[in-house]
Amino acid sequence: MLLHGIDWCAIVAFFALMFGIAVWCSRRASKDANDFFLSGRSMPWWLIGISMCAASTSTNSANMFTEFIRNSSLGENWKWWAFLLTGMMTVFVYSRLWVRSGAKSDIEFYELRYSGRPAAFLRGFRAVYLGLVFNVITTGLVLLAAIKIGQSLFGVDMWTVIIISSVASIVYSALGGLRGAIYTDLFLFALIMVGAVIGLYYALAHPAVGGFSAMMSHPVVREHLSFFPDIRNTDLFVSVFVIPVAVQWWNVWYPGSEPGGGGYIVQRMLSAKSEAHCVAGSVLYQVVNYAIRPWPWYLTAFASLIVFPDLAALQKAFPHIDASLVKGDLAYPAMLTFVPSGWLGVVAASMMGALFSTIAAHLSMGSNYLANDWWKRFVRTDASERELIFVGRVSVVVLMVASAMMAPLLSSAGTVFNLILQIGAGTGLIYLLRWFWMRINAWSEITAMIVSFAVAVFLQLVYPRLGGPELAAWHKLLITMVITTVSWVSVTLLTPPTEVAKRLAFQSKIRANRHDIAWGLLAMTVSCLAIYSAMFAVGYWIYSETALAIVMTAVFVASSLSLLPILRKLNGR
Repeated sequence: MLLHGIDWCAIVAFFALMFGIAVWCSRRASKDANDFFLSGRSMPWWLIGISMCAASTSTNSANMFTEFIRNSSLGENWKWWAFLLTGMMTVFVYSRLWVRSGAKSDIEFYELRYSGRPAAFLRGFRAVYLGLVFNVITTGLVLLAAIKIGQSLFGVDMWTVIIISSVASIVYSALGGLRGAIYTDLFLFALIMVGAVIGLYYALAHPAVGGFSAMMSHPVVREHLSFFPDIRNTDLFVSVFVIPVAVQWWNVWYPGSEPGGGGYIVQRMLSAKSEAHCVAGSVLYQVVNYAIRPWPWYLTAFASLIVFPDLAALQKAFPHIDASLVKGDLAYPAMLTFVPSGWLGVVAASMMGALFSTIAAHLSMGSNYLANDWWKRFVRTDASERELIFVGRVSVVVLMVASAMMAPLLSSAGTVFNLILQIGAGTGLIYLLRWFWMRINAWSEITAMIVSFAVAVFLQLVYPRLGGPELAAWHKLLITMVITTVSWVSVTLLTPPTEVAKRLAFQSKIRANRHDIAWGLLAMTVSCLAIYSAMFAVGYWIYSETALAIVMTAVFVASSLSLLPILRKLNGR
């Protein structure tokens, strides 16, 4: 499709506003490393919550949800819906602990909690491993979605998309630091949602779809509406519902949904002006992220089932796209090709907003790790504020270039999602217990990290060549979980704990107690019930299933009201 003058005006206005905010924040960010990496710990709850939403809404979000729906049904999204449990536990149990710890990043945590050379090694290695390796993979995945959108919508070749995205991301992220990213996220998230609604409107207007009512009654769409996978398909039901709800949420590390908090979520928590703002912002994020944000994408995915019923239809519609990139996740950008000129520029700008908000989150997080947890800790302990900011900006460039080289090696959002889950399997429990079980030490975490990665690589690359029985994805996940958990627990019991002085200093800082934990877990349970019921209520109202919609709405109201006295009890302490 070709962009017309009015479309280019929308795109130019988008870039002008985004870079304008970054430039406005750059003077303050250039003077103070604390402001550059943590926005001076001055952010209000509503900005934190919206920024978390924007950071987790990438160009591959809608693509991945569409791929899940096309694979089986809406219920396949339990692969990530289950992470609500992780998120709410982080909100009500761990967010206060993170703020009280005083850490500048979740990597600095290691030397606050553990002692000696193992703690130093863990901090340095994780800074590079997460800051560089995992950031490159996840940012590459975001660029992959941008490539598919650029090729399907505008016929732009892969490297043009990569170069433009990379240059813009470097300039935007390096200028304003975290403060610029958080301020800009408010604008970007609003734009993302507007673009999603516009895309949905024209998807429903497609002649083959015939409007909302016709789409929802279409036999193909009705097969994909269920909130739960078909229980008769045992392998599917276990892999996309039982495993995520029973074990994945607490025992698998995934960027943005780390058990106990981590990554760019914790970075935004640590930027809050107080514990109360940290908790409130985190709650806002969870509500919007699960119950509101994805619905325009889900509905557009349903429409894609009618317009592009299979991969052959997608390949036929886009013969210029490399066949290796024609997967289920291409269907969402394919539906955006029906948006007319005028609105197309707004949709393109919204896609860019999703791209830059997520890339900025990963670049800010990665530069924080590399500057504070690697450079200042191991290379130049006397580094000045200006030097740290310079290293952070250089890190942004290095990370972006590496991600640009990674993107062409990837093929599908869903495939990479499953791979990252596999690598993080078995490590989640340690991140939950390390705050309270003082027997855990640095060797526990080192063991979990090494074993989970080694087992995942073996099962993904070596085992298929040995001629053994084929293993489903959930089999591999469980195997990795069991081996990793047994390994790190054994090492924990066989090695000495962290020295007493370090443990006491840590416990004194975080001030964890049974009252807070007990009421926090109760708040987590009730809030999850509230948000899941809200998500179901929205869906059933959309599906015109009035009885179920009323029941779920009632459950949402009742659970929300019952949460208030629990929070008073929790905060009263």
